[in-house]
Amino acid sequence: MGNPNENPETAVRKFESMLKTDDVYFFDSEDFEEIIHHYLELGKSLLAKRAIALGLEQHPHSTELKILNVELLVSEDQFEKAETILDELESYDPFNEEFFIQRANILSKKDQHHEAIEVLNEALKYTDDSFDLHSLLGMEHLYLDNYGEARKHFECCLEIDPMDYASLYNLIYCFEFLEQYDEAISFLNTYLEQNPYCEVAWHQIGKMYVELDMHKEALASFEFAIISDDKFTGAYFEKGRVLEKLGRFNEAIESYETSFEWDAPTSSSYLRIGLCHQKLGNYQLAEAQFFKAIHEDPMYDQGWLALTKLFYIQGDYTKAQEYINKAIASDSENSSFWKRAAVIYQALGNTSQADYAFKQCVELGNYELNTFLKWAEILLELKSYDAAFEVLEQGIEFYPDQSSLLYFIAGIYALKNQKEAAQTTICKALRLDPSGAEYFYLYFEELSEVDWLKAYLEANKRTFSS
Repeated sequence: MGNPNENPETAVRKFESMLKTDDVYFFDSEDFEEIIHHYLELGKSLLAKRAIALGLEQHPHSTELKILNVELLVSEDQFEKAETILDELESYDPFNEEFFIQRANILSKKDQHHEAIEVLNEALKYTDDSFDLHSLLGMEHLYLDNYGEARKHFECCLEIDPMDYASLYNLIYCFEFLEQYDEAISFLNTYLEQNPYCEVAWHQIGKMYVELDMHKEALASFEFAIISDDKFTGAYFEKGRVLEKLGRFNEAIESYETSFEWDAPTSSSYLRIGLCHQKLGNYQLAEAQFFKAIHEDPMYDQGWLALTKLFYIQGDYTKAQEYINKAIASDSENSSFWKRAAVIYQALGNTSQADYAFKQCVELGNYELNTFLKWAEILLELKSYDAAFEVLEQGIEFYPDQSSLLYFIAGIYALKNQKEAAQTTICKALRLDPSGAEYFYLYFEELSEVDWLKAYLEANKRTFSS
């Protein structure tokens, strides 16, 4: 037999060497703990099990090894076996914090989060400050969408360990979900008084300022994050976004490109640089960046949409069509691609293809008001009045108080010479928005000379406006 009793790496090597032979070496229980943790971290559960089995043979009374065994059993959903071991352990040490934690883990994995919280709160009675307990309580409350309670526990975690960034991120998540941006800023300012060079806190407070449209304060915060860590690529990216909002596009480009010194460029970075060039009128440079974004990630829908929009705004509809077809080939289930295709086909005068594209768009779940209106406009061009009516009725299911849909329907009734239905629908639309009467002739210019309609619109417009 041998006794490694050395550093963890040596213990692991010795253990693996032993497995290749018929020999059995003796290890201290602490060595077994290190070996087991090593395999658990690597996800090698079979080797962890072998280490636990041998460890318990050599140290049958080791509480730590039994707890590791429980942890492994819980990870494999073997709850009954885990609870049996915990029952035994609790019989001689009922107030051990780790036992409470494992009980709570079992309940949590069974989706019994209220019960898990009860167990963890009970454990808090027997300890003054436990980072693990507060961290787990915070997570359990998050599972139940109790963001206010979760926030309290993550604050406790940071009181115990101010540099635990996982707790800081979770706390900010709670503030964001509760839309407590002012409270988040107040907390982070206090936190930064104690930790003035915490780049994560500067980054997070900058994001809070962005939510409040306080762009100058946000910019200063991201710059402090960079001062605290000049390789913090996230801060360069957020700084670039703020500079864009301030209209400082060249500086934004510089900020995005600086991040490439520390990290590989991403599709979103290329996209932002491209959009800056587009704003500056540098269309060729913008095009090059959008192509880079797509090359980096062919499934990046924002890259495809930006590229096709660039061609569209330049009036190059043929090229826009070419690349939106490539985008659809890469992901035919993307409703935004089909909507863009519909708009491009309409610009090319290909109304039947535009109709098909809008149909695909809605079938894939795009229920935007503009989608229904644009689709109905296409059907109006095709003189498919019944189909246009069906599309607008579908739109009303989602937007029952949208006068624009009703005015459109009234126009179709008028085109079909259904006078009474047109008048009734116009009344409904005027009740919702009297000023929207001007919208009526946007799609129905030919009806502007229909005397009964013109008179009815004007008379009722005055009635509903008064």
